[in-house]
Amino acid sequence: MFQLSVISDLIRVPPHLFHLPTEKAVLNEINIKYANKVIPKLGLFVSVWDLMEIQDGLLKPGDGATYVTVKFRGIIWKPFVGEVLTGWIKKNTPEGIKVTMEFFEDIFIPKSLLFENAIYSGDEDAWIWKPDDDTSLYLDENEKIYFRIEEEVFTDIKPKGPDNSMNVTEEKESDENKVPPYAIIASCQTEGMGCVSWWE
Repeated sequence: MFQLSVISDLIRVPPHLFHLPTEKAVLNEINIKYANKVIPKLGLFVSVWDLMEIQDGLLKPGDGATYVTVKFRGIIWKPFVGEVLTGWIKKNTPEGIKVTMEFFEDIFIPKSLLFENAIYSGDEDAWIWKPDDDTSLYLDENEKIYFRIEEEVFTDIKPKGPDNSMNVTEEKESDENKVPPYAIIASCQTEGMGCVSWWE
């Protein structure tokens, strides 16, 4: 689920950090730049593991900061395909189930990857799995759930400029429908998957 990745970057250290030791100032700026951000094709950056190399700082005309080339190892959250994880059902929809792991929420189990004989109940806002005629198992919101990773989806997100014409309601709708830079497609089809309470 977690891995160490070597990253090299040019880090800008602003003047107000010059009183700190170089390692501490650089570490602070790396965490500001990377922590809780998605690195394309790599995964979700969690934290700096260690600093491997720090070169001498360079100055740029017209900028009081110093620029330091740094090589460091970072802790990356990147589950592998086939890995079984535990999360919580955030939302049930006719298209499938949205799952959260608290620190990561872009996990989706489409209806095609749910249990066979699973049906969506709009009245109860839940997916119901019927393994046999006499049993109905509910996948309710906020239930703890086992799921398996099937696919990672990285999307190149381009920055957008301000749009003053949108009102607050439109902004909320666009936030809900926007494509995340990193998403997980999961499944819930094999024995042992589904709500944790079923198997306790």
